[in-house]
Amino acid sequence: MSFVQIQCTRCKSVFRDRAGRLQDGYFRQCPSCEVVLFFAEDSQHPFVKRAMRNARKARKEQREAEAARRVAPEPRAARSRSFAGRDRSVDRED
Repeated sequence: MSFVQIQCTRCKSVFRDRAGRLQDGYFRQCPSCEVVLFFAEDSQHPFVKRAMRNARKARKEQREAEAARRVAPEPRAARSRSFAGRDRSVDRED
């Protein structure tokens, strides 16, 4: 789950929200000054534009990572690296 930093248009404080939520038509209240921020693709405010752009980028990266995970084959019986060289020898008897 990826998060995007948002800068308030009124008090300039920075908070974060999930990238999946930050889409056209979404609104959120600033936790500091309680002004309601409206997020739209055609917004003229640079803070809103930056947050929308970063959210779009984060969602795209998340989709690509998910697609890569689906395509990559599952590793078979992967051994833990901490125990890789600690197998008992067949010839050895204790």
